[in-house]
Parts: sequence; structure tokens; C-alpha cells
Amino acid sequence: MRRLMLDHPGLSRRGFLMGAGAALLAAGPARAESSGTPAAGVDGGWLATAGVGEGFGAFGLDTAFAPAERAESATRLHGIEASPRGPLAVAVGRRPGRIAIVFDREKGGAVATFGPGEGRVFSGHGRFTADGALFLTNEIERPDPDARVMGRGVVAVREVAGGFAIRGEWPSGGDGPHDLMQSGPALVIANGGIEPNTPEARDAEVTGSGIALVDPATGAVRGEGRLSPDLASLSLRHLARDGKGGTVVAAQDLLKDGEARPLLFRIGPDGALSAFEAPDADWRALRGYVGSVAYDPSGRLVACASPRGNRVAVWQADGRYLGAVPLMDGCGLAAGREAGTFVAASGYGEVILVSAGPEGVGIAARRTGGPRYDNHMVRIG
Repeated sequence: MRRLMLDHPGLSRRGFLMGAGAALLAAGPARAESSGTPAAGVDGGWLATAGVGEGFGAFGLDTAFAPAERAESATRLHGIEASPRGPLAVAVGRRPGRIAIVFDREKGGAVATFGPGEGRVFSGHGRFTADGALFLTNEIERPDPDARVMGRGVVAVREVAGGFAIRGEWPSGGDGPHDLMQSGPALVIANGGIEPNTPEARDAEVTGSGIALVDPATGAVRGEGRLSPDLASLSLRHLARDGKGGTVVAAQDLLKDGEARPLLFRIGPDGALSAFEAPDADWRALRGYVGSVAYDPSGRLVACASPRGNRVAVWQADGRYLGAVPLMDGCGLAAGREAGTFVAASGYGEVILVSAGPEGVGIAARRTGGPRYDNHMVRIG
């Protein structure tokens, strides 16, 4: 993502709420003047990773999208996750990550750091269990740093009360695991195989990617999903769940041949993958790269953000395409506060509220002048 920041006025809280309300009735743009009000506590807002100055950090955004730095980092961060029990949150280093930062999302400040298992690197993502007692990280074995393979995947089970020490581990079910999350009874793991735009990807045309459904208590594989041969260049990367057992996975393409390939798939209860629908021109507009995916609060809509395509695209959860809005270098994406809404952030410091429904997709509110938002964000509260 680009390392630039634009300095423009943001939205006032009142203007944001008015714009959001109007857009829920009609998907159209809204603007207001800057209030200059600093961010309040982040409870009920969002968390995001970002670049700031010469470094990086974890940020909280309040309900008016005003940012406040919660923890700083010397290295680039990727996925971010809030504990369901208490104020802790974790930001995991971008692959090949060697550090994860534990911070207080309410008061701010780093609480602890931890690293991957010996001979491994972080893939960029980790998840708390529903009770907040454990934190699971996807990790990649790197026995030979010069080898042109991604490395086998390991899920490390970490005890939060024990300083995030590893208490157990099992295979992820494939090479190059990226995202993971529990959805319904299964832990869903996106094994990306060869990751696009890495040294390992040079001259490669097949990723070896797949989905593994794992028993969260034992690590036993309960289901698997593979793409058809004509989609073998896709790396399955990021996951989203609707809270009712529905799960989707977004992809990135090794090939840059201009072909229109679907980049969003439903994951069945057995792991089988079903592609979402969109016109070929709209798939091409994503430029082979989806960096984030999210459900809206109702679970009836799914959105994905493409920093290369400079857009956020929205579907119904049944796979029907609704449309897209522009967002330059936009990647961070999370559910909004109301049904039919999403919040997206860009590497230019911009945050938008996306409103979507059967009538179309529009930008309901916008705030600029923030840090260089990176790949991911998550709603809290």
C-alpha cells in the first residue's frame, strides 16, 4: 500500500450521523465540515492497523471515524483482533512477521509482545476464541529462507493468561496459511499456498491453495475445499463470517493476464467452494486482488476491498452483485453499525461509510486526514 497521507478536513459527528441516515434511505454521497474533535474511547468503534510517521501502529476509530493511536510498532502490522472478554487486543505482524503486539484498546499502550514458534513466521492473522481464553495464530514453517516455497502451516494455540505462550499446535492443512476464524462448529483456515507478489511466486501459475475445516478442540480436519483447475492461480487469503455459520473467502491472483476470475467464494459446511457472481468487467476492475472482506451487521451483504482496483465492491450474501464505490488505495474493511453498511479505510488516510442495498451502493459519509490505514480493520462493541 502507498505511504502517503493527505491533509483534508474531516466530518463532524453531527454531519456524519446525518449523512449516514440519509444514505440508508438513498445511497448517495454526503459531506460536512470538520469538527476538529479528538477521538473518544474506542469502545463501540473500530480498530485498524496503520502507518504513521516513520513507523506503524494500531489505531482506534470512534463512531465519527476520528483516529487515536493505541499502540506503536517499529514493524508493519497486518491483522487486528479485539478480545471478546476485556480490553485486550492483538495486532499481528505482516508476513513474514516476527512479532505480535498486545495492547489495551481502551486506554492505549502496549501490554506485551510475543513471537512465532521456533523456525516459523507469522502469516499476519490471529483470532481469540469465543471465551477470550486462547489466541490462535497461523504460522508458516521457514526452515530454509532461500527456498522457493511458502512453507507448511501450523496453528499455534496460545494461552492468554499465560502471556500468550504456546500450549498446543497442529497442522493448518496446507502451505502458506493466511487467515483463520471459527465459524459455526469449525475453525476455518485459508491456506493460501504460494502468495502473489512474493519471491516464491516468480514464474508460478498454480498456488496450491485450499480451505481446511478443523475441529477447534483437536485440530482434526473435518472438511476441505479446493478450487477448480481453471482457478488454480488463485490464492485464498481472507475470511469473513456472518455469525450464523456462513463464511466467505476472498482471493488474490498469481496471474496478471487480464482474465476475469471470481475472487469471492462461499464456503460450504463441508468446505466446498462456490463462486460469487459479477460481470467480467467488474471482476477485472479488482485487478486480481482483494485485500479485505466483511459481512454487514445483518449478514445479508458481503463487501470486499481492493487497493489495486481502488474500489469497494458489494454483493448480497447469496452471491448477487450489487455494485461498487471508489476508494483510492482502500483495503481496511469492517461492518458498519447499521444493517447495510460497511466502513472502509485507505492508505491515504480516508475513511468512508458505504451504504448498500438492492437499489445500489453509495458513499454515505467520509472523513479524511487520518493515518495511512493499512490492510485491515475490525468493528468492536
